[in-house]
Amino acid sequence: MPDPQKILATIRRATDLSRATPGRVGAVVHLGGEVEDVVVMGDLHGHIHNFAGLMTVAALGKHPTRHLVVQELVHDPRTDPDGEAGDLSHRLVDLVCALKCQFPDRVHYLPGNHELSELTGRSIAKNGVPLNALFRKGIETTYGTMAGPIRAAYDELFRALPLAVKTVNRIFLCHTIPDAQFLDTFDVSVLTAEDWPLESLERGSAVYAMTWGRDTAIETAERFAELVDADLFICGHQPCDEGFRRANDRLLILDGTDPLPVYCRFPARGPVTMDALVAGVKSIPRRE
Repeated sequence: MPDPQKILATIRRATDLSRATPGRVGAVVHLGGEVEDVVVMGDLHGHIHNFAGLMTVAALGKHPTRHLVVQELVHDPRTDPDGEAGDLSHRLVDLVCALKCQFPDRVHYLPGNHELSELTGRSIAKNGVPLNALFRKGIETTYGTMAGPIRAAYDELFRALPLAVKTVNRIFLCHTIPDAQFLDTFDVSVLTAEDWPLESLERGSAVYAMTWGRDTAIETAERFAELVDADLFICGHQPCDEGFRRANDRLLILDGTDPLPVYCRFPARGPVTMDALVAGVKSIPRRE
């Protein structure tokens, strides 16, 4: 069993580093002109083997001007609901926390609707399986009597995560964009607030809208682009049969789960088109 005290210290350190990330203003990390390129992946949902492949691709130690963006790490849909161990996707959170401690300025973890469900206590299920309960069971199986403090630390981490990363060439990375029905009342001030107001976590509010939306209409993307002063979006949230989907001329969707996990590497400065983003999408290398 991993040392619970060391894991707890790592999570807490990553939480502090997340809030103190250089370039962070409120809930958005603004990357500077010194950043050469970004590697971003879609939802990982506990797929540690895909994360390992991503680390090989990103090679952060060899590329000091490269940043890495990952998202939605919790709730592994492959978990056996009748198994004794529960959902062990928290182990991927631990790994990303350790990586944040190693590269504090260049690793960014974006929350999705599954992290939000843990943070708010709103149950979420897939195919009738209660994922929150399995997640708690996995933490208890792994950490025993330390499960309570460690789960509380995860909640603090999730509250500290940025909602988006934005590059100088106006690419906006977030879990998803809000549905059109929420844009008229979307509270942009949440993006510059030091902490998420509790009301922003409610259904239909800003944080909820940026983690649950599934609207891929070009009109919606253009409206949200105007709100956040961006040109292009790279998101996750929606499963993609081919690993990625060019949803419209402003929105690229990536999927980091099996069977076709992909990532996108793109320049963080200079002009970038949607065609260039799509060309930067590659499959995660498979390990034999």
